[in-house]
Amino acid sequence: MKTFLNWFVGLSLLAALWSHGADGSALLDIERKVTHGYATNNGVRIHYARLGQGPLVVMIHGFPDYWLTWRVPMEALAKDREVVAIDQRGYNLSDRPKGVENYDINLLVDDVAAVIRARGQERAIIVGHDWGGFVAWKFAMTRPAMTEKLVVLNLPHPRGLSRELANNPEQQKNSAYARRFQQAGAHTNLTAEGLTFWVKDPAVRERYVEAFRRSDFEAMLNYYKRNYPREPYVQDSSPLVKVQCSVLLIHGLKDTALLSDALNGTWNWVEKDLTLLTVPEADHWVQQDAAELVSRMLVSWLRR
Repeated sequence: MKTFLNWFVGLSLLAALWSHGADGSALLDIERKVTHGYATNNGVRIHYARLGQGPLVVMIHGFPDYWLTWRVPMEALAKDREVVAIDQRGYNLSDRPKGVENYDINLLVDDVAAVIRARGQERAIIVGHDWGGFVAWKFAMTRPAMTEKLVVLNLPHPRGLSRELANNPEQQKNSAYARRFQQAGAHTNLTAEGLTFWVKDPAVRERYVEAFRRSDFEAMLNYYKRNYPREPYVQDSSPLVKVQCSVLLIHGLKDTALLSDALNGTWNWVEKDLTLLTVPEADHWVQQDAAELVSRMLVSWLRR
């Protein structure tokens, strides 16, 4: 287990220290403020935390994470919007169906659509990070009428990642973690404590440990087994479906799991305006490494 954790840290997937607004007192404050609800997609219940009123924003976390990752931008956006941060299936308070087929990207997209409908809306601003970013890209491509605007953090467009996996030896090397996650039994190497030791504040870390103890580690890795490309990597040559809405792409440049080279060409895959914000000192969890910057950017960009 120690070797596994050292490798995990070596990929720089873990933030060094959470930024302003992530301390225990702020954590407890937002826990008092949010209300909780559920949406149902074909019998699978998806939990969400809600804050504020106004146009709907749906926020989708990645691996390993849960809805609380959005607490700082939630506070900022909730001043004039209804912000809903979900637990993806397999995580925390959402259902954890068995079987890799239950984590297909199309079902994950359907989960987001179910949340939007549960809030009585027909469309929303979609915000996603990491695997949540992949879901967000796919949602915008397959549900354009339901996507008002799109924000993706540290997850390049799927075509960019496909290109880099097929042609960039450094990205191939740095995706070794995904290949390991795709192996049978890989989830047995994971523990709640092991996935959360990067959280520095004791109060925050305690919440994460609790959330991951409620989660299903095999389900977490089913995202990789079902949806992440496998060797031999081949560049995506399927018919292009462009994203139809405005896109904000935020990327922490110290992310070694998802290299910034994959951002090149994103403008070829979106129909409208693309805004790209790179954050040199931020790692994979840019919404936490640069919480205030990300929050300010979200507020200003969404008000355009």
